[in-house]
Parts: sequence; structure tokens; C-alpha cells
Amino acid sequence: MTDFPAPSASPADQILTLRAQLHHHAHCYYVLDAPEITDAQYDRLFQELQALEQQHPEWVTPDSPTQRVGGVVLAAFAPVRHAVPMLSIRTETDTEASGAHAFDARVRKALGLADTDPAVVYVAEPKFDGLALSLRYQDGVLVQAATRGDGEVGEDVTQNIRTIGQVPLRLPAGVPAVLEVRGEVYIRRDDFEVLNERQRQRIAQGIKGEKTFVNPRNAAAGAVRQLDPGIAAQRPLSFFAYGVGEVTGAVAPWQTQWELLQALRGWGFPVTELAQRCAGAEELVAHHQKIGALRDALPFDIDGVVYKVDRLDWQRELGFVTREPRWAVAHKYPAQEQTTRVLAIDVQVGRTGKLTPVAKLEPVFVGGVTVTNATLHNELEVQRKDVRVGDSVIVRRAGDVIPEVVAVVAHSNDPTPQARSAIFQMPTRCPVCASAVVREEGEADHRCTGGLFCPAQRKQAILHYAQRRAQDIEGLGEKLVDQLVEGGVIRALPDLYRLGLMALAQLDRMAEKSASNLLQALEHSKQTTLARFIFGLGIRHVGEATAKELARHFGRLDALMEAPEEALLAVHDIGPVVAHSVRTFFEQPHNREVIEQLRACGVTWPEHDGAAPHAPAAGPQPLAGKTLVLTGTLPTLTRDEAQAMIEAAGGKVSGSVSKKTAWVVAGAEAGSKLAKAEALGIAVLDEAGLRALLQAF
Repeated sequence: MTDFPAPSASPADQILTLRAQLHHHAHCYYVLDAPEITDAQYDRLFQELQALEQQHPEWVTPDSPTQRVGGVVLAAFAPVRHAVPMLSIRTETDTEASGAHAFDARVRKALGLADTDPAVVYVAEPKFDGLALSLRYQDGVLVQAATRGDGEVGEDVTQNIRTIGQVPLRLPAGVPAVLEVRGEVYIRRDDFEVLNERQRQRIAQGIKGEKTFVNPRNAAAGAVRQLDPGIAAQRPLSFFAYGVGEVTGAVAPWQTQWELLQALRGWGFPVTELAQRCAGAEELVAHHQKIGALRDALPFDIDGVVYKVDRLDWQRELGFVTREPRWAVAHKYPAQEQTTRVLAIDVQVGRTGKLTPVAKLEPVFVGGVTVTNATLHNELEVQRKDVRVGDSVIVRRAGDVIPEVVAVVAHSNDPTPQARSAIFQMPTRCPVCASAVVREEGEADHRCTGGLFCPAQRKQAILHYAQRRAQDIEGLGEKLVDQLVEGGVIRALPDLYRLGLMALAQLDRMAEKSASNLLQALEHSKQTTLARFIFGLGIRHVGEATAKELARHFGRLDALMEAPEEALLAVHDIGPVVAHSVRTFFEQPHNREVIEQLRACGVTWPEHDGAAPHAPAAGPQPLAGKTLVLTGTLPTLTRDEAQAMIEAAGGKVSGSVSKKTAWVVAGAEAGSKLAKAEALGIAVLDEAGLRALLQAF
């Protein structure tokens, strides 16, 4: 395919021919690593296509090779809800052979296999140290690329992914009408070195804002999330495919993970040659050791091997647990470790109030970065490891995991041992806001109790207060809160209600209309319910359901604020841990002051006399004492609306199915909850059935 299209052909036919040739040669070059023409010949074909498309811009299509680099600079990435969630894979931290044996034993037990049954066949694939990505094709054309995000919602990074030569813009005939291909974006080690050398030259030239990159993964992630696709195109990104998401419009031509990989390879996607079928735990162990021996010589970074049950019907049977598949595991390799010295132990306060001791270290290069800080997790861990200032310690860093102090290096042979510093103890007062620090019984972590007041928790407190299930302040998102807090505009929750139009309109990317809408949302949020307000305070262990119980029981906020633990324990479904947490929260003067200021700003709600706790709501309570579970998407009711109807009838909505569940209400795309209900013999209702149930009493 090196000939130019015949000049006698129509311009439209010439364009189609050139595109087909360029797609073919790009696949040979980027995926097969077997180019059939020289770079100069490729450039001539590309320039010919460019010239024709400039003459006929109406014929330019998104899958044209000329459209790989281009597009406008974005203000922000659009959110993308994954049709099939991109779930995380459980990590097997036991790096020895026993890790593979443990996984195989769990799989065999879950499948009900006896010792005499044949070995389970797995597919073992490298665990790439990159960024997970989902590519969506419709009728064979790439229409969207999205990051994993939180697994449910990612970001649209299509413009940047088009710049990756290994990613096909158009697939061959015969692929499903909708095909989502899952894989990993990464940067090869040799490309990374070239990239950093270029950066060093730019720094030497005095170009401002330039820096070298710490490791290939960070460089790849940064490139994928560039708002300017032109910058992304300058980063040498690569891609490996290893799975699929949504597939519709045709019967999938595979019954196993291995067949799936072959299908992806046949459609033009790069698939690693290091993947291998393994029968049983012993073959998994052998493959893990083989890849481990090759690890340092590979052209890209990996941090383990992923084992997947090969048969897809068995994958479906095994299902998921806590958003992780039972049929797969990531078997890690031993983390990289180095020795250094502890210069100090500081205490950091996180967004949720957790206090974490952090070792300040003599700089040491480990796991691809220079480490100066390492987590000590909590006071118990510090004391268990007996880490003190001045000690030599082993520091571990694996992938993007926060570096940690593993152990103190013993110096038993030192003839003149120096006196060690004092044993570390967690402060009794928050180092940021001076509120009381508590450690709940049975918990390892210490926490600051000044949640509404503590500057370290300010952003989290505002975002929690503003969320839909609390005060529902539309337009108050994370980026805006960052600006408001970092700019010193908001120092505490009540400052939200003191915002002015001019101050908001001057913020980055905040037009006057957006500012006006936010002020309206803030004004609207002043009229709330006691349950929403309690939930919005962010009291530890007090979720939405508990907030409703507290509101029902006490009726008035003042009664709740003054309630001793014994009174709190009388509330339905509240135990000692929650009661102690609520009491501790309201004992903090800072928290009380914030609440009073919110009231002074006009935040209000209907209250009733708390003398009659659990007074029945107006109307019948036919579902009193009954627990229901909602799953899937209902035709006309939102999840919140269905829950409100059930609670208005006296019922309770739970997030999990158990033998105590009375009914499961299932909509479209109901998942494991429906399967569990059927397994337990629990009655299943659709939306019409729920409405009929409520009307039947």
C-alpha cells in the first residue's frame, strides 16, 4: 500500500484511499512495529490528504488521520458516566508464591470446585503502571475517550487520546455497533528519557514554566489531562488494550478473556505479548517469577501481574465484592526500598480531620522519585515500629502509593550507640485549630473534633454541607470551593451566606450570571429541614439515615445539642460509637459557634416539640418496621423520590440485601442486589409493584 491514488479518481475517492493507506501504515508503525514505508513516504501521503481536505473541508471526518492533533483548548473536562463501571482490581500484597495460591484457592472455593476437579485456567497480564482509559467506538469510529475517574464517572479526554498513534480512529468492518475498549495509557521508558532530555534543554534555554518529569506514569497522567491537545501531542504516549466495557449491536465473538484479547488484536489494538494462559496456581507462580525476572529489562514500567479467570461465564458467576471483581487480582512485586534518616516527625491534618504523623527524611531516591516525607500512618504504628527522630529507617515506595517508613534499621553492632529521642505521642490538641483530638475506642486514627472550624478541614466541610443530600447548593463545586478557600474569601461555613455578587464575579471562570445563580442557590438553601442540616454538619458516623433518626427523635436542634450520651443511645439504630461522636461534636465550642452563626445568617427549618419522640408522621405508616432495598433505574422515580415515598409510609431503605429485607425494588440495569434477592427468595418489585404496595394498605 505505497502507491498514491490515481489522479483520475474523484477527489472523494482519493481522500478515502489516502485515509485507508495512512490507517494501515500507522498500524504497521505504532502497533506492529513493522513499518512498510519510510517516514518521508508517510509524510507525502499525509500532506496529499491534507491538501485535498483543505480543498474540500466538508469531507473532513473525525476519523481522518489529519484530525489526530487539533481542537480548541478546553476550559475544563466534561464528565463522562461510564455505561459499564470501570471497577478497580483487588491488590494481593503477598508478593510471594503464596499470594497466587491464595487467589486460586478463593476462586475454586467460590466456584464450588473439588480438589479432584481440573485446574482453573487464568490469563496472566502485566499490571501496567499507567492510567486506565475507556475508548468508545460507534459504528467503528472513535467517538469518545474517558479516564477511569471514580469508576462511575470519568473525564472526557478524547482530544488528547486522538494524538496517540496506537489508538485506532476507525475499526475494520464487522465490529459491534457500540464497542468500549478498556486499556492503559503509558509512556515507554526510552520515550520518557527523550522527553526529559528535551525538558532539560528547554530549562537550559531559560524557558519559563518548564520542568523535568519524575516518572513515566506521572508524565502520562499529566499529558492525558492537558486541556490543550497540542501540549498532549508533544508527550510520547502509548496504549495497551486489555478489556471491554459496553458492547452492543452484535454477539461478542469471544467466550474467554484470551479470545477477547485476540479479538482486540485482530481489530487493530495493541495487546501485550506478555499475556499468557496459565492453568492453576503453580503456572501463575511460574509466570509471576518469569515476568519479575524480566521486569527491569521491559520497555515500560509494571508493578505486578494481573490474574483473570479465563472463562467469562465463570467471571459472571463469581461476580463482585465491594466494587472489586472476585475473578481477578493484581499480584504485586516487592516494593522498592531504601534507607535514610528521620529528621523530624510532624503531624498533618487531612481534609476529613484525620491526624497523620509524617516522618521528615533526609532526601533519598526510591521508586523513581526523591522522597523527603513518609507516612507513619498513626500513633500506634509509630510506637509499634518504635520510630524516633534521628533513627535510620527503611523507606518503601510502590507505584503512586504514599511513601512509608517500613522499619527502623537496627544498629546492634554499633560500639557507641547514641541515646535515642523520646517516643512519639500524638498531640491532644489539633496542630491547626487547637480543637480537642480524640481517638475512638477500637480505632487506630486520631481525629480533630473541630470539623466546622478547622482550616485543614474547611474545603471538605463546605463541600459536604453543600452536597445535594444536605443543603443542596447548586453550583458550589470543588473547583469553586478551592478558589474561595485558597483566596481567603471563605474561612468558615457562615461566610457562604455573606458572599457578594461582585466578589464572586471576579473569581476565575465565574461570570456574573453564574455568580447570581449561586447566590440564589445559597438563599434557597436557607430553607431546609432539620435532618438535612444535621447531615450537612458532617458529624463523624452520622450519615443521612442517622440524621433523619436524630431529627425525628429530638425534633429541635437545641434538644439534640444538649442531649447526653444516654439520651442519644435511646434513639433508634444509634449505638455507643455514634452517640459518643455526636456528643463530642457538640461539646466543641467552635462547632457551636459556627452553628449559631449559620442560624444568624437565616438558615432555618421547621421544628416540633421533642417531648414526644418518634411521633408518627401525618398519614398511615403501612411499612413501619419493614426494610426495602432499591437497585437499578426506575422508569419515572428517582432514587431519592422512591426512598421518600417508602420513608413517608414508615419503611426504611437499606443499601444492602439481607434476610431482614422485606422487598427489593428493582429497575433497569439492576445488579448484584437483585441476584442476591433472588438467591435469598426475597420478593422483588418493579416501580409499579412499589406503587401498588403503598396503595394496598
